[in-house]
Amino acid sequence: MPLLDIVEFVDSTGKTLAARVPPDGNGELRLGSQCIVREGQLAFFARDGRFLDMLIPGRHTLTSNNIPLLIDFIKLPFGSKSPFRADVYFVSLHQHTDLKWGTPQPIPMRDAQFGMVRLRAFGTFIIQVAEPRRLLTAVVGTRGRLTVQDVEEQLRSSIIARVADVIAERMRERQLSVLDLATEYDELSEMAYEALKDDFAALGLQLTRFYINTISVPEELERRLDQVGGVAAFGGMGDYTRFKAAEALQDAARTGGDSAVGAGIGLGAGMNLGALMGQALQQQAPAPPPALPQAEKPKTPAATSGATATKKCPQCGAAMPANAKFCSECGTSLLPATCPQCGHAVTPGAKFCIECGAALK
Repeated sequence: MPLLDIVEFVDSTGKTLAARVPPDGNGELRLGSQCIVREGQLAFFARDGRFLDMLIPGRHTLTSNNIPLLIDFIKLPFGSKSPFRADVYFVSLHQHTDLKWGTPQPIPMRDAQFGMVRLRAFGTFIIQVAEPRRLLTAVVGTRGRLTVQDVEEQLRSSIIARVADVIAERMRERQLSVLDLATEYDELSEMAYEALKDDFAALGLQLTRFYINTISVPEELERRLDQVGGVAAFGGMGDYTRFKAAEALQDAARTGGDSAVGAGIGLGAGMNLGALMGQALQQQAPAPPPALPQAEKPKTPAATSGATATKKCPQCGAAMPANAKFCSECGTSLLPATCPQCGHAVTPGAKFCIECGAALK
């Protein structure tokens, strides 16, 4: 059992809340030994499970004046030079920053706009020891060292439970949607801090700062919201659908590769893309202004008795009335040609439908 002439503790990790010197407690002190307490530390002497004297930062020579309770408790039987056993605990008072928390599983929430949604939340918090004696008696116990990691899991459990209640209460009170929560981070962080500080104080810790950095929704809902935003940005479902179709054709052309099949896909995609873009430009072009009314000319007998309007059959050239649907000479249909895929009227001689991009035979 070593005789401790100098008692001190240096934390190389920066994550220690409390530490005993020596760690196993098998050390002996005597009057005249030195105890070095650094800034941001307090030293506590304990005997038989009781915490008696406390030393503040500085170099202390152990005397009956510095540790009167301990000396009175052990009652040295062999004079001032006689060694005695006592546990020395160093407690760190500095802040432990950038501690992270997050919801391991999505939390179901009732949303005013989307119904039931599952949210996940993430953030950071800062703690420090506020009541060293409570920490030593309630948490440290007989441990040789207590680190932030030893209590972090318990702290996160409290945080997740409180934050879920705070978010649900805020959404219910203000009838908020998940889309509105991004503007409420400061208020939610303050509400969560008030709900959590007593839980931390019960362990002798102080919750110095608490932040909610992100509240996210499931990826499926995010994709839906992106689609809705895209439709609104393009001014309607029709334009958005045409844009997505053109985008898909461009992707197909890019990934077609150098093979013959890829080249054919790229060529067809490029031609369809041109037709789609041409149609979109036609639909977006401003309509021509209406023609100004002209003075009606008096009808002459010659005009009223003129020949009826006619059209020629594209097959045999015979003249047919303008409203005829079939040629009376050869039976050819006089109706305008339509796309076999979508039924849209097509321009004579066109190779692709301008509505759906289908190839025309």
